[in-house]
Amino acid sequence: MRICVTASGNSLDAPVEPRFGRCPYFIFVDSETMAFEAVPNMAMNAMGGAGIQAAQLIASKGAKVLITGNVGPNAFQALVAAGIRIITGAYGTVREVVEKFKRGELRETGSPTVGGHYGRGAGMGRGWRRRYPPPY
Repeated sequence: MRICVTASGNSLDAPVEPRFGRCPYFIFVDSETMAFEAVPNMAMNAMGGAGIQAAQLIASKGAKVLITGNVGPNAFQALVAAGIRIITGAYGTVREVVEKFKRGELRETGSPTVGGHYGRGAGMGRGWRRRYPPPY
């Protein structure tokens, strides 16, 4: 089975990266042979939609399972629509989490693990509406 793990480096000994859409590398591992392919995440520095772009890449590479730290709601929906099983909360090295998966020690996630992104963005409003009532 082809498994994708988010990683901070390009090897099986790299630590699992907790961010899905903004991870530096995706490591695609054949669970039977442990042969792997490290793919740089080209969407890592995208202004927006990094998670959806990452989900599309993973689907195009034929992964059936994603192992990561966290997944946002938009990426989660894109992964589910592509039929990819999602496992979050992973830590350790890529090799360790693949071995844990093979032993059945990791559980599939049923919902996004990161909420929507709210707060003071770079918009011109600077959030005034939330702090003060309208002047009318």
